[in-house]
Amino acid sequence: MTDEKTTEIEAAVFRRLLKHLQARTDVQNIDLMGYGGFCRNCFYKWYVEEAGELGVEVSMEDAQERIYGMPYADYKEQFQTPATDEQMRRMDISVAKNKLAQAKE
Repeated sequence: MTDEKTTEIEAAVFRRLLKHLQARTDVQNIDLMGYGGFCRNCFYKWYVEEAGELGVEVSMEDAQERIYGMPYADYKEQFQTPATDEQMRRMDISVAKNKLAQAKE
């Protein structure tokens, strides 16, 4: 497979993942972070960082809208619920695991 075809497939998978996350507004970011070590916020930050690496300036707001499918403030107002103590505990553990994994890179 060519590098170009690999990039096309990866881009399609990313768009599909975004569409899925935009449809599954019942899944809270804190749960994604607590169980998977990443969330929609990670995606928009990575989006800005990777664009910058390619010499493209993308604002945080534009990246948030790309990832959330709407302005971030609207998403938070419509779909984000207050975090429980258990969700916060799981997220804290996950963030610590991320730090360990990044230190190994």
